[in-house]
Amino acid sequence: MSWNIQKNSVGRAGSENNVMSERIIDLQDWLQTDAGRYMLAWEQGQSDALVADMFGFHALQLGMPQLLGLAHNRMPHRWLAVQEPCEGLPEPEVSLAHPPALVTDFSALPFPAASLDLVLMPHSLEVSMDAHATLREVERVLVPQGRVLICGFNPVGLWALRQARSRLWESLTGGRWPGQGYLPVAGEYIGYWRLRDWLRLLDFEVEIVRFGCYVPAVSSPAWLQRFAWMERLGPRWWPIFGSSYLVVGVKRVRGVRMLGSVWKPTRTRVPRQVPAGQSNQDALRKEQ
Repeated sequence: MSWNIQKNSVGRAGSENNVMSERIIDLQDWLQTDAGRYMLAWEQGQSDALVADMFGFHALQLGMPQLLGLAHNRMPHRWLAVQEPCEGLPEPEVSLAHPPALVTDFSALPFPAASLDLVLMPHSLEVSMDAHATLREVERVLVPQGRVLICGFNPVGLWALRQARSRLWESLTGGRWPGQGYLPVAGEYIGYWRLRDWLRLLDFEVEIVRFGCYVPAVSSPAWLQRFAWMERLGPRWWPIFGSSYLVVGVKRVRGVRMLGSVWKPTRTRVPRQVPAGQSNQDALRKEQ
């Protein structure tokens, strides 16, 4: 199977494209901060370990070229799709190991139905204008038993709680909390339980769930390293308060089970003629 993939940008209304561009740029800028690099390192390590054991022929990563999510995957065909050109990325990140293969709307992917074995979505739903449509499109292009790997910000994580505190302060006083917000301002944070319900509606089975980035919302890389011990204790003592999560879903398709050849005639036993003076029980014993 081969496709002629061209760089194709599917546009919507101008205002929606501007909002989407702001979300993408905001996320790219945040990934250059100390917290962004810390989260990127955690997601890189988790995705490398998971995709190495996922097999098939065609894999696709949607957005976030800073994450080389398919670098350790062994599928022969791997692509990176983005919604905006990568001219705004810093120079070291433009020369990627897997450069973008196409520019497209994530809710209208140029792939046939049931054609991909693996789709990576690193924060793709949070920058999308229609998260439901994007997830439905991923379900369409995945083959039965195909997998989707989704990364997102946890709305109840320690970092998101600091972000909520900053927004509350801004709404009450009209000014920014000292130090500004900790997470990207634009976009919608989709919690794990909400995402799990969406996946179940699309007949996905949640296979793996992992939380990470349990360190407090500190601004210095030195303090991030000092609190690194919390990464070992977090999964056991406060698992739902990780600031980032990773979910792997498997597409399940209901099949048809053959019950057998019901059209074949069944053999019926014809009673033998019993000579006079012999009972039916004696005849059955001889047959056995």
